[in-house]
Amino acid sequence: MGEAAAPLLNRAVGPHLPGAALGIVDRLGERYTLVLGLAQKVPAERPLAASDYFDLASLTKVLFTLPQVMKLVEEGRLDLDDPLSAHLSEAGWLQEDPPLARVSVRQLLGHQAGLPAWVPLYTWGADAATLKARLLQERWPLAEPVYSDIGFMLLGLLLERLRGRELSGFELPAGLSFSPDPARSVATERCPWRGRVLVGEVHDENAAALGGAAGHAGLFGTLDGVLDRAHAWLTAGELSPAANQAVLEPQSEERLLGWVRRHPGWSGGSLTSPGAYGHTGFTGTGVWIDPERGYAWTLLTNRVHPSRHQPNPLPELRRVVGNALAAAWRPA
Repeated sequence: MGEAAAPLLNRAVGPHLPGAALGIVDRLGERYTLVLGLAQKVPAERPLAASDYFDLASLTKVLFTLPQVMKLVEEGRLDLDDPLSAHLSEAGWLQEDPPLARVSVRQLLGHQAGLPAWVPLYTWGADAATLKARLLQERWPLAEPVYSDIGFMLLGLLLERLRGRELSGFELPAGLSFSPDPARSVATERCPWRGRVLVGEVHDENAAALGGAAGHAGLFGTLDGVLDRAHAWLTAGELSPAANQAVLEPQSEERLLGWVRRHPGWSGGSLTSPGAYGHTGFTGTGVWIDPERGYAWTLLTNRVHPSRHQPNPLPELRRVVGNALAAAWRPA
């Protein structure tokens, strides 16, 4: 099955896609992996290894924040329909009837709260603790629902409050890290703000400003580490059956809780099963689950190295790889 995608990736790796790691896992845990190209090309070339850590960017939302929030629900520490203010009482403090206080955990997880997609938090000129306080005090305008980093930043604050520790102190499964060894990490961008090529430190500027680990970004993972989590979702082993069912309830035409459901033009390709779901990350990462067919796959790349300001081959590449895998799939 994986062999069907190998020629596509061999052709794609080059000037605008230094390295790529493909992994496929079936319900029984059988794996196919392919690692191509470079982990870093400037200032010096370094080949990509299967054990290298990729900056997973927004995969943080579904591989860390979503399951962590759902575990709190399983423990009875919160309910999906709780308003944010039930656990972060200072949300919108001193504002008259603040809309942020009424936004529910479910709305935040499903990107249905109407919060802005993004703001340049890192330019606000404050330390991480002050930025976190301001996130809760800002007069956020609520409009039509859009995919929102802000919503998952708030969920990160919720996790820190209820667990009593910073996200960087959370225990992580094997192959995932908030602070990987730079010598085993895949390079991302030559960051103009920080003045260096980023290796082993988070690419997302807002996550960096929040201390390096945030609800929307900051997680790093190896190919096997991501495949482990994909397999857990594929086999409904990441959460309890009730929590897993709640996650997979549609929140909109395109969204589940956290995950993106299959819809026309989505990143996983047009040949996936109707119940397939997945997510992508800005640095060039992605993971997709197809429970009906019984396999999951991930494509991890460093497409922003050495700069995000270059042609991006991934939107098309992800879809054609997804279609090639779906077409080659044969039931066991």
